[in-house]
Amino acid sequence: MYLGLRHASESLRPWAQLTGGVPAALAVPPVTGVVGRQLAELTGTERATLARSTFHAFWDLFVIFANTDTTIYVDAKTYPIARWGVERAAARGVPVRSFNHHDPADLWRRLAQDAGSRRRPLVVTDGLCPSCGSLAPVPRYLHLAREFGGMLVLDDTQALGIMGHSPGPRAPYGLGGGGSLRRHGIDAAHVLVVSSLAKGFGAPLAMIGGRADEVARIEAESDTRVHCSPPSFADLHAAARAIEVNRRAGDALRRWLAALVRRFRAGLSRLGFPVSRSLFPVQSLPASPVRDARALHQRLARLGIRALLHKPACRPGATVSFIITARHTPAAIDRAVQAVAAASAVKRLSVLSPGYALSDRR
Repeated sequence: MYLGLRHASESLRPWAQLTGGVPAALAVPPVTGVVGRQLAELTGTERATLARSTFHAFWDLFVIFANTDTTIYVDAKTYPIARWGVERAAARGVPVRSFNHHDPADLWRRLAQDAGSRRRPLVVTDGLCPSCGSLAPVPRYLHLAREFGGMLVLDDTQALGIMGHSPGPRAPYGLGGGGSLRRHGIDAAHVLVVSSLAKGFGAPLAMIGGRADEVARIEAESDTRVHCSPPSFADLHAAARAIEVNRRAGDALRRWLAALVRRFRAGLSRLGFPVSRSLFPVQSLPASPVRDARALHQRLARLGIRALLHKPACRPGATVSFIITARHTPAAIDRAVQAVAAASAVKRLSVLSPGYALSDRR
């Protein structure tokens, strides 16, 4: 919930029942169409439809668009949920190739090797890698997919609500929060965008956006729209509220979030930790052996800092990461940096600038 949106029940439009009681293939409430149109406008797609989650979206998408004349090409570090959808297509006999993370040259080599098969490529990637915090080379991937007669499938969960158009000194993430297509200034032709609204907007549902005819095909052929529950009224009203808050205050929230991330990175730098160039709200310490990372994570927990112990897909070892949201305060950021200093046995506890409220326990 990078923008800090929590959607308390009293902040949402009331609903008479949690669910309509029928699958989306039979009927959807009017708010579904409203939210879909707003998301399409926000993300720069012609049309958007809603799904219960990105798992539901990818479960359908690859079976609908990958068939006997298709090969799927997956960025090697793509987030697991998209890969689960790819695996379903692979189980039905669709060839799958993996290419190096954020490496258009390797993708080109693999596409060229298979060109004689005359199979249509589906290129799959995250718009923004949550492990290293870097943007995928989306325009290059799209160019290659189109050159070989295919399309790009983009998991844009991490970028939606954060990245936008016209990035600059006063708007390091860009404006609008529309995600990767807006950030790169490209249209939705030959692209299908799948995004959860949970990460940026705090609403537990997903969207699929693209050309109007392709989205209509998904709605017509989806298995999950027949056999699974659609988003609840609570989910839909949370999404509607998130879109409205983003319209009114999203750019201010993103500026505040960027300032907090910069403050955290500056504190780590003063401790002597190398930091990446990324301002993504997930900030990681240098990778280390699992035992060292686990010990650091435990020491941080004892100091009251809840960090994430994990092994990122595109980093060499285990690490401890910090998820910063717009609800954090400068004092909270300072306490986290101070805790890193203490937990890492770094003695320079006065690294923070004078006036920082290190003892503030709020």
